[in-house]
Amino acid sequence: MHVGKSLSRTFPVRLGASYVLTRLNESSMERMVIATLCFSLAALAYGAEPNVSFVKKFQIPGSAEVLVIAEGDFEPQSIGSYALRIYGGSSKEFPTDDFIVGLIRPRNGTIEAVRFDDIDGDDRAEIVVIIRSVSSSGYLSADAFRYRARSLEWVVSVAALDKAADPIRALRDKFKVLTETKG
Repeated sequence: MHVGKSLSRTFPVRLGASYVLTRLNESSMERMVIATLCFSLAALAYGAEPNVSFVKKFQIPGSAEVLVIAEGDFEPQSIGSYALRIYGGSSKEFPTDDFIVGLIRPRNGTIEAVRFDDIDGDDRAEIVVIIRSVSSSGYLSADAFRYRARSLEWVVSVAALDKAADPIRALRDKFKVLTETKG
């Protein structure tokens, strides 16, 4: 190979139903390879975008049923909704193939934790969803749900709690006040 002289190769290019032979020199081949590589890497990077939404599956204590909690698709991380879905869980291989019931609730922040705690004092755990504000204050909010006899219902919520507060205690206190004022 002489310095300054480029190599050329012949490649078949499909044009309609027939192929046409075209000549590409070394520099145009390099550009084509680089462009293809850049587009491929960009597509991989776009497709590999991390899922920042909360989506988790939990076993309901003392039951075969499975709880799935997920922040809303395509929503901002800071605000939107979340869904609670309960499935029969009878199949170990496919625990979410038997939908029973579900709810959708608004959220202001991101789901930080899901707990099972007795909020209403009946010695049976409620589902508690704890949400942390994405603001610099990091305020907490929490929702409690009762799941009984294939029925899911919202029980009580608290919001604007200090970032170091105990949301379970706050839910219990609010539930107690609500039931005392009703009774």
